[in-house]
Amino acid sequence: MAKLTLKIDGMCCAEEIATLKRALEGIVPEETLSFDLLNGRLAAEGGEAAADSIINAVNKTGMRAVRWSDHVARQQAGESFWKRYGRVICAGLSAAAIAVGFLIHTTAAGLHAAFSGGEGANVPVVTIAAYAVAVLSGGWFVFPKAWYAARALRPDMNLLMVTAVIGAGLIGEWFESATVSFLFAVALLLESWSVGRARKAIGALMDLAPAKARFICPNDGDIEEKPVAQVPLGVTVLVRPGERIPLDGIVTKGTTTINQSPITGESVPVTKVSGDVVFAGTINEDGAIEFKATSAADDTTLARIVRMVEEAQQRRAAAEQWVEKFARYYTPAMMLLALLVALLPPLVLGATWTPWFYQALVMLVIACPCALVISTPVSIVAGLSCAARHGVLIKGGAYLEAPARLRAIALDKTGTLTQGKPDVQRIAPMNGHTEAELLERAAALEMGSGHPLARAVLARARAAGITPAAAEDFQSLQGRGAEGRIGGRDFWIGSHNLMHEKGAETPEIHDTALAMEDAGHSVIAIGNDDHVCGLISVGDAVRAASATSVKAMKAAGIEHVAMLTGDNEGTARAVATLSGVDSFQSELLPEGKVEALRTLMREFKYVAMVGDGVNDAPAMAEATLGIAMGAMGTDVAIETADIALMSDDLSKIAWLIRHSRRTLFIIKQNIAIALGLKLMFIALAMAGVATLWMAIAADMGASLLVIFNGLRLLRG
Repeated sequence: MAKLTLKIDGMCCAEEIATLKRALEGIVPEETLSFDLLNGRLAAEGGEAAADSIINAVNKTGMRAVRWSDHVARQQAGESFWKRYGRVICAGLSAAAIAVGFLIHTTAAGLHAAFSGGEGANVPVVTIAAYAVAVLSGGWFVFPKAWYAARALRPDMNLLMVTAVIGAGLIGEWFESATVSFLFAVALLLESWSVGRARKAIGALMDLAPAKARFICPNDGDIEEKPVAQVPLGVTVLVRPGERIPLDGIVTKGTTTINQSPITGESVPVTKVSGDVVFAGTINEDGAIEFKATSAADDTTLARIVRMVEEAQQRRAAAEQWVEKFARYYTPAMMLLALLVALLPPLVLGATWTPWFYQALVMLVIACPCALVISTPVSIVAGLSCAARHGVLIKGGAYLEAPARLRAIALDKTGTLTQGKPDVQRIAPMNGHTEAELLERAAALEMGSGHPLARAVLARARAAGITPAAAEDFQSLQGRGAEGRIGGRDFWIGSHNLMHEKGAETPEIHDTALAMEDAGHSVIAIGNDDHVCGLISVGDAVRAASATSVKAMKAAGIEHVAMLTGDNEGTARAVATLSGVDSFQSELLPEGKVEALRTLMREFKYVAMVGDGVNDAPAMAEATLGIAMGAMGTDVAIETADIALMSDDLSKIAWLIRHSRRTLFIIKQNIAIALGLKLMFIALAMAGVATLWMAIAADMGASLLVIFNGLRLLRG
């Protein structure tokens, strides 16, 4: 079913999202709704058939909905003055009106009377009018939402504030009524600003790619310059030294070094020659190059990263879900408590009504969950944005929290602890065969395989000038090798284990294979129905940073680092020793890795699986957290994992763990600040010390604290 996408003006925090869900009950199922808080976007199933009903329901909440296409057109034409500055104007007008009213009241009745707001004093009509303007302008964006909450009998922070403002006016506290309205307007302005700040942090990622590209026109060979969205696929794009790469592509001419740090976080530029892949948003440093454009502007690796970060907000963290549930019960509970404070002392104890009614209003202001509901989303979005800038793509708030809880990590060998680009180290022909024959048969059987070992064999065959035809009747033997017909005869290729299955291993062959494995190489056996034709050893060098990265993981609090591989025990042992992992398991089929993960999870509970995002997908799905290595430009890897490391830098895992723990710590800090200040002022209100303007100032102060505390995460 088609999705309807709407721009929602006025959706700034989780409180509004909860309101929208309630408003759309009975119109569209909640599970089909998705919200993008940063961009103020709502997506709902139903398409145009349900559009009018959804838009009307949203508009009744005090927010405004327009079709996303209309919003984009409006953006291109430029935002209206009111859209851009409306909140600032209302807050400024409210402040000015308070200043005018206070000045007039001070002149007419003195400073004490002006501060009291009017209680026991003759307030000039002009002063009341000025304060009324302050109330109306300060609450301009709040009153419609409060009216919806009252009608729906679902109290929220907007209703709390409006009730306090009206109540203060009813008992003659004009100054405090206006001050509460103004300060709440400022708090909402700050909230809107903080969301905008996080939005810009993500938007800055997309701005990495230049707006235009120069390319050779395929029709006449002329060089044209057009917006990247209008550049045809397959054309040759020209990039000078110092310019950013505008699109993904493959270098066809020239040699240069590319700074890929904007996407991968790598500090060292990468050399690019003809045939290498380049990515939009990266920086061409020292050579003019030409490349063939392989993706449209909205489908580059960079564009996919931006989409993933935006969509990540929908996968909310546990802390964020807790805050929303807490606020759902907290707000009505505080309204009930305020009502009891207003009624019980006068009715039960015979106390004066006005002071207790005033204290009830103070409690309503204190109860506003504004700082609480904004504390977590700001921190999560800032944390996601910072990680993206460091080349770590996190799929959502839930996955941002998960690394902080990890106790064990399982690492794939090939492409994770090792370079992932193995080379043929030794060719050992047997039973009368030559090296050329062995390579020819191996290449014919590996022709359609994408496995790193197969690619190494094919590369060696090409280097030797061997170009065989693919084997006939090819059949893959999952996790073990393959079989096929070459020149009318059946041949097989596979691991040391496959030789055992075929019953073809002799003591001489066993000794040769063992020597290869002891050297840390993977053994590929090639044979037919009569005998083993020979062995090829392939070595994959351990990454220089593997050992230090494993140490960094342990320093970050990881108790156990394991290596899981389908390779033979000798190779696995050699790599495990060089990398410093705590344990290893070898010769594992995909289901074997899953079972090994389950064993680790029974012991350590929270376990991450780190691999290439494709072959290790079942194990990643089983683990607490799936992390893909070197995912830049790989659609499958980005889609498969919960977290994708855009470069091959294993040290990013330790950084990720520290970043996750810092994010969780700041979220807990924010919740403690928001709730702690409220508890303190509730106690002050019960003691009769707190005033309305003190309460709203404290609430605004709490909002400021949690916003700026959360935005610290942008700095990484």
